[in-house]
Amino acid sequence: MSIISIATWIEATGPARAIAQSSWMFPAAETLHVIAIALVVGSIAVVDLRLLGVSWRSRPVTEVAGDVLPVTWAAFVIAAVAGSLMFVSAAVKYATDLPFQLKMLLLLCAGANMLVFHHFTYAGVEAWDRDAPSPRAAKVAAGLSLIFWIAVVTCGRMVSFTTQAAFGPPSASNAQPTVLAQVEARIAQP
Repeated sequence: MSIISIATWIEATGPARAIAQSSWMFPAAETLHVIAIALVVGSIAVVDLRLLGVSWRSRPVTEVAGDVLPVTWAAFVIAAVAGSLMFVSAAVKYATDLPFQLKMLLLLCAGANMLVFHHFTYAGVEAWDRDAPSPRAAKVAAGLSLIFWIAVVTCGRMVSFTTQAAFGPPSASNAQPTVLAQVEARIAQP
């Protein structure tokens, strides 16, 4: 099975069709997704800036992380669910969209960076939690985290410019052919 055939099957499901044909479901999912991503990136930035020694230097790393990470995980779950709802409504468009593919790759990189940091560097946090500056490995992980998450947001924003902007049922004002349909029509002409 190809990615396109899987995406086509996903688009044909009842929930996907309902979202694609609704005038409010996609915008609602998109709104939740954007708010949740803002919380994810903002809360991660709080921890990253502490690790870099830029802010909250008087607070232990474990205290900052303990205060912020529950918000991060709750917001991440909401972002993932809302993003999945958006994806199913136009799975073929998203699956073949370069900025979307880059966003997914960057999410994997951010996740791998987090796993490596927690498994290796954060395991020894007792030695540098309060007074000592964060070790170089923690600063590198924090810097990479900021880069990955800023790139995720950038690619996510680019997706809206590279996929069809008109979701929901067609109306008289937005019943124009898609860019793909226009290209296919030009190719079919002799």
